[in-house]
Amino acid sequence: LAALGERHPDLVVEVAHPKIIQESGAQILRCANLLVGSPSALADQATEHQLLEASHRWNHAVFVARGALWGTEDITRLDAAGGLQSLRVTMATHPDGFRLEGPLAAVPSTGRRTVLYEGPIRGLCPFAPRNSNTMAAAALAAPSLGFDGVVGVLVADLSLTDMHVVDVELSGPPGPTGRRFAVHTHRENPAEPGAVTGSATVTTFWRSLLGCCQLPS
Repeated sequence: LAALGERHPDLVVEVAHPKIIQESGAQILRCANLLVGSPSALADQATEHQLLEASHRWNHAVFVARGALWGTEDITRLDAAGGLQSLRVTMATHPDGFRLEGPLAAVPSTGRRTVLYEGPIRGLCPFAPRNSNTMAAAALAAPSLGFDGVVGVLVADLSLTDMHVVDVELSGPPGPTGRRFAVHTHRENPAEPGAVTGSATVTTFWRSLLGCCQLPS
């Protein structure tokens, strides 16, 4: 980090841990644009405010990788149009694929399929910083709901030894007939046993990186 000013990078890509963003994100923005690969860091409101302030002060952009979130642009468009009322993201994988901290690390798996957490994403990110990035991306894609309004569900499933499964469920407000617009996507991402990241996520992350080079600051 001390050499950033001398090297003059266009873009710094974080793919390590949310603590990097929380501790050094604002410092990075003094010298370069920043691609956040661990958006769970932004569940911390102080970190989010620091990045926004640094972005405006130094005229550098903050980008967020979509990771394993399918339909990011569609969620954003629907939210901007006022058509999003609820958003729920469920991630399920084998217990060996989780890197949990705090009270979540002590939750026992009581059967083949155990719900470890269900609630606002802001409450999940601090205890599952490596396993909540897809959910954090959803909260950022839908700012009207945000980290407090988007529901995250983390599931340990003993049958999912070689994949991560992400379900995204959203709905809009009731229309004139009382019916709601609704979408449910189901994504199965092959993964090595015990891996935190599925194999297809590398491709989507790379596309996010390329997108940073095409978008205006």
